[in-house]
Amino acid sequence: MAVENRMDKIVALAKRRGFIFQSSEIYGGQNGFWDYGPLGVELKRNVRQAWWSDMITEHDEISTPPGAPTSFDMVGVETSIIMHPQVWKVSGHYDLFCDMMVDCRECKARFRQDHVPTSQCPLKPSKAPGEHDKCQLTAPREFNLMFKTTLGALGTEEDAAFLRPETAQGMFVNFKNICDSSRVKIPFGVAQIGKSFRNEITPRNFTFRSREFEQMEMEFFCHPSQSLAWYQYWRDRRYNWYITHGISKSNLILREHAKEELAHYSVGTADLEYAFPFLEAGSYGELEGVAHRGDFDLRSHSEGKLCKKDGELVVELGADGKPRHPGSGKDLSYFDDQARERYVPHVIEPAAGCDRATLAFLCEAYHEDQQPDEKGVMQERLVLKLHPRLAPIKVAVFPLIKKDGMPEKAAEIYRAFKRAGIAVQYDQQAAIGRRYRRMDEIGTPFCVTVDSETAVSDTVTIRDRDTLEQIRVPVKEIVDHVRGRMG
Repeated sequence: MAVENRMDKIVALAKRRGFIFQSSEIYGGQNGFWDYGPLGVELKRNVRQAWWSDMITEHDEISTPPGAPTSFDMVGVETSIIMHPQVWKVSGHYDLFCDMMVDCRECKARFRQDHVPTSQCPLKPSKAPGEHDKCQLTAPREFNLMFKTTLGALGTEEDAAFLRPETAQGMFVNFKNICDSSRVKIPFGVAQIGKSFRNEITPRNFTFRSREFEQMEMEFFCHPSQSLAWYQYWRDRRYNWYITHGISKSNLILREHAKEELAHYSVGTADLEYAFPFLEAGSYGELEGVAHRGDFDLRSHSEGKLCKKDGELVVELGADGKPRHPGSGKDLSYFDDQARERYVPHVIEPAAGCDRATLAFLCEAYHEDQQPDEKGVMQERLVLKLHPRLAPIKVAVFPLIKKDGMPEKAAEIYRAFKRAGIAVQYDQQAAIGRRYRRMDEIGTPFCVTVDSETAVSDTVTIRDRDTLEQIRVPVKEIVDHVRGRMG
């Protein structure tokens, strides 16, 4: 299947089956913004839950780096979308969070400079901007990606604020609060899932590059002497999370950044990159970044905005010799009462995009094959092979026919799944083969059918989405059977 054709089919399926819609579509849509439909919101919620479970609720780690504690705390927070403007000045976003953009004076279109070679000229789509004889591109200039807003009624420059471009800073500014209010000891992690906003110049590739998106980020605070080992640990752990949830190793790489790629705060960064179908063969797009941020953030929020000078981080000074963007002045160091040592912790940050992860799982799951129908005739089948933990609907319940007590028994089983908290759908319309195909298309891993044998043996048929294997299971065991196969 051609790359473009495959991605077009995934986008069409996402709309047709209620996974993802263009925001404000009836008004022509809003570029860079997306709405999740009934199935999409469940898929995305399951991605969030799988991440949160791994990081927080089911965290019980014993395999840690040599010399590190054999267990560590993981806690969660939820911080505000609008923060004090000084946060973004101290973090570097106010000065450095920019892309280079160019405009075309002829068609008035705007492009990110590094996207120009792969973009289409609005006047002649077969050419890139600048290649058409009517193109008049401006010189590249900086464009800050933060969304600006106004607090209060006066609307003066002093009332300006920003929608957060990342969730990380909310965890850094709460470091002291978390240490003071809980029993966490270093090393420990603080996780958060929430909305972020970036005023992308050219949002594109479906939900891959959007202006509003959801992040799943964790800041892991550790002793400086152990930070490199923890960096390696979190790179490997995050890679394995995607593999565990269905991404194939052939489509996922872990790429270490070259020195010239590193962000201003980074000691080292590795990207988890996925072979999205909209990319050329052999190309990968960023799925998640794991960054070794050193002590940049806690020091910045304490002392003032930092910059590199002769390889060292120092407070950036203005023309008057004072900190250009002053920090809070609060002591954000950590005192280890057992070792009798005070230090500024280093931070390892796995930062994942929930929307990108959802898109990657959707792309990975998309398959087309041929399978026999109930009469043995080979038919085309579209199937989403989602991991059962991620599937929006875990099980579907069907009465084979709408009589002989089958609908009533099927409804009883349906309610049993509902009471057990397992996402279930009931369907009695159309031939059984067509109902199977509907469930395959939305990624439902198991289908339970009540048939004439059910009244005799009190058993039902359960069908596996991927293998098409059908076995009989006692009705009283069916809920536990499905729960045990969800992984």
